[in-house]
Amino acid sequence: MPRPRCEHCQRPASHCLCAYISRIPSRTQVLVLQHPDEANHPLNTARLAVMGLLNARLLVGEHFPQLDDIVASAGRVLLLFPEREASSAQVAAVSTSSCGEPASSLLIVPDGTWRQARKIVGANPVLDTLPRLSLPPGMPSEYRIRKTSQHAAVSTIEAIARSLSLLEPEQSFDRLLAPFRAQIAQQVQAMGEEVYRRNYTNR
Repeated sequence: MPRPRCEHCQRPASHCLCAYISRIPSRTQVLVLQHPDEANHPLNTARLAVMGLLNARLLVGEHFPQLDDIVASAGRVLLLFPEREASSAQVAAVSTSSCGEPASSLLIVPDGTWRQARKIVGANPVLDTLPRLSLPPGMPSEYRIRKTSQHAAVSTIEAIARSLSLLEPEQSFDRLLAPFRAQIAQQVQAMGEEVYRRNYTNR
């Protein structure tokens, strides 16, 4: 028999994360474009990010015909994606309006492996026309149970929290990471400290 699941966070009922999820306001609207292969991943951090933000939504797929209209109707749009030289100048441009008041913006976040995220960008030409927000070097990821050769890589929820902190430096988005941290702690506990140390602490 399948284990009972929480209908909200989609975690097993015994490991429900709802108590850790806040509903955090932001000027920046976050739109996550999630690759279908990522949607059923047991450690789906993008879903946790969207649940934790009042001004966020998630679309699942590879090609999104509605993106042209979404981008056209938004005043300021950034694509959270590495590559081109970006960040600091773009963040300054979108953080304040012409009257000096904080400005709202739309942050589009492809979610999946690097290969899947690149596929989403390639399948939606409008994304390649957008200025890109590339995160500056920061603290290592708290995703302790993921093996990666890219030491600067962070999870989607961490990338969103760091991006919002750049765009809205007057507000803290640390609470957004609470369910992510709880989820990682649950996984470490489930595998046992010995297995965790053997497989993940010597990366």
